Amino acid sequence: MEKILSAQNSRIKNLQKVFIKSKERKKQNLFVIEGARELSLALEGAYSLDSVFICPELFSKTAYRDIQAKIPSSILFEVSLQAYEKIAYREDSEGILAAVKSKSLTLNDLCLSGNPFIIVIESVEKPGNLGAILRTADAAKVDAVIVNDTLADVYNPNVIRSSVGCVFTVPLAIASPSDTFSFLKENRIQIFAAELQASQWYQDTDFTQACALIMGTEAVGLSPFWLEHADARIKIPMRGKIDSLNVSVSTAILTFEAMRQRGFMTN
Repeated sequence: MEKILSAQNSRIKNLQKVFIKSKERKKQNLFVIEGARELSLALEGAYSLDSVFICPELFSKTAYRDIQAKIPSSILFEVSLQAYEKIAYREDSEGILAAVKSKSLTLNDLCLSGNPFIIVIESVEKPGNLGAILRTADAAKVDAVIVNDTLADVYNPNVIRSSVGCVFTVPLAIASPSDTFSFLKENRIQIFAAELQASQWYQDTDFTQACALIMGTEAVGLSPFWLEHADARIKIPMRGKIDSLNVSVSTAILTFEAMRQRGFMTN
């Protein structure tokens, strides 16, 4: 295992760039994973590793020490505490970071069940919201999450951190609204758009059929495209003075109502 002692090492400097800059992640087709649990989930999700950096002083305390045996020695680097602190984003990353190869994340990569439930997110504003939605998607075991923003960076460190690695466990695609609509129609999937001004309550909606839940942002809601192309518009009752919930909270409420109707809550 090669040792890296200096924080000025070229590999350390490049890892910093990939970590911080979205354009570098896209240019190099790489992103950074921090933490043993997250890296374990990425390996389960068939992600390919480019290089892995371990700080022995910190890694010795992790509960996931067996992960080292899954990493080829040719891409494994031992780094000093000084060098590791230069690249670490979190305080609790357990002394292990990895540069990982990105996936294409296209609609064609998705494999749906016979009665799919899909979450579509349009123009997600904050990485933390996307991460929280991915955690909900993992918990409910939805068929896929489709992000309608071709500029979205699903490998942003905050998405990985807030999703607790669920970005690697949930089938994920990035596509335009029009391509997503064609995909849903080709697969005979009903489209339910969440909208504050809708007339149909979410609990009165039949989620037992193959369906997709379309979610917009708190600031502007859904685009006219989805409001016009939805099979139905649904809403959550709001009794207070604030007229909207955080998009990740709304997504969780609607998703678990669908799971309740489908009988998944008792499985």
